[in-house]
Amino acid sequence: MRKNINEQASNGYKIICVDDEPGVLDSLSVFLRRDGYQITGVTDPLEAIERIKKEHFDLLLLDFIMTPIHGDQVVEEIRKFNKELYILLLTGHKDLAPPLETIKRLDIQGYCEKMDKPDQLQLLVESGIKAVEQMNLIKKINNELKETNEKLEKAYLETIETLRYTVEAKDTYTRGHSDRVSAYSVLIGKHLNLSEEDLYTLKIGGLFHDIGKIGVPDSILLKTEKLTDDEYSEIKNHPTIGAHILSNAAIFEKAIPIVKHHHERYDGHGYPSKLVGENIPYFARIAAVADTFDAMTSRRTYRDSLPLDVVKQEIEKNKGTQFDPKIADVFLDILNNHYEEIEEIRNKY
Repeated sequence: MRKNINEQASNGYKIICVDDEPGVLDSLSVFLRRDGYQITGVTDPLEAIERIKKEHFDLLLLDFIMTPIHGDQVVEEIRKFNKELYILLLTGHKDLAPPLETIKRLDIQGYCEKMDKPDQLQLLVESGIKAVEQMNLIKKINNELKETNEKLEKAYLETIETLRYTVEAKDTYTRGHSDRVSAYSVLIGKHLNLSEEDLYTLKIGGLFHDIGKIGVPDSILLKTEKLTDDEYSEIKNHPTIGAHILSNAAIFEKAIPIVKHHHERYDGHGYPSKLVGENIPYFARIAAVADTFDAMTSRRTYRDSLPLDVVKQEIEKNKGTQFDPKIADVFLDILNNHYEEIEEIRNKY
């Protein structure tokens, strides 16, 4: 079957024209279809709002003075659910145009008189469609970049996971330690009513808080005797090493302070930066409690796990010195009144 001229000339862009005068719509349709646009004409502005909710249009040509509502009211409704639609307002006379303040507020891209100046309207439409093309291109590029970044971050995350498992595989007594610290940190965060975004940061920070131990010699990491001062200094480098390892991926940006500062003490005698009190990043203070709890309740080559009563006493005793007292109190409340949540984590990991 032979295609008609308009179908052959179609450029794929859809324009919705809204005017309560059918004759105006007919005239608009004729010269816009000639330029290859797909035109939908609507005389009822309320119907037009519903059409725009349900269908995709690239550009809206809208009469200003209409019944039952004017064009600015139509735009007001459309902007509640569509911030991107390119809108050109048509007026019967320049004196009837809406105030400039209204045009800016509603993000109306332009306006002109109706059919007295069809060339001007045609240029405005062409300009609008070019703007739409650029906006679509930018969206496409952003989506491609986002997809690429997500793939890179996923690959990097998988690489770091492998390093983490390598660290934990060296010592059977610490296997599952990072998973538990992550889970305990998230549990504390929930009891502090933190946001989902913050809980995710705590999760990632807990999982990778000891990743820097990949840079500590096995002879030190696995030593069962007391460490020398030099060996202990090597161990104390692992937070800084870990922060450096994670610094190349945006996915770890918010978690790096946990990795770097989870061994700081509230009294300023921790490492690597000897930060004091609230100068220690908040999430690192949370992870410090979780990390110490798991260390005390895990079996080591040189001792068995400590009884829960002893652990509670240690946390209580070290409030304000090793631990942020408010966070320590929250964790003690979990241990005293919600211990089933702790057991769930211990049984899982």
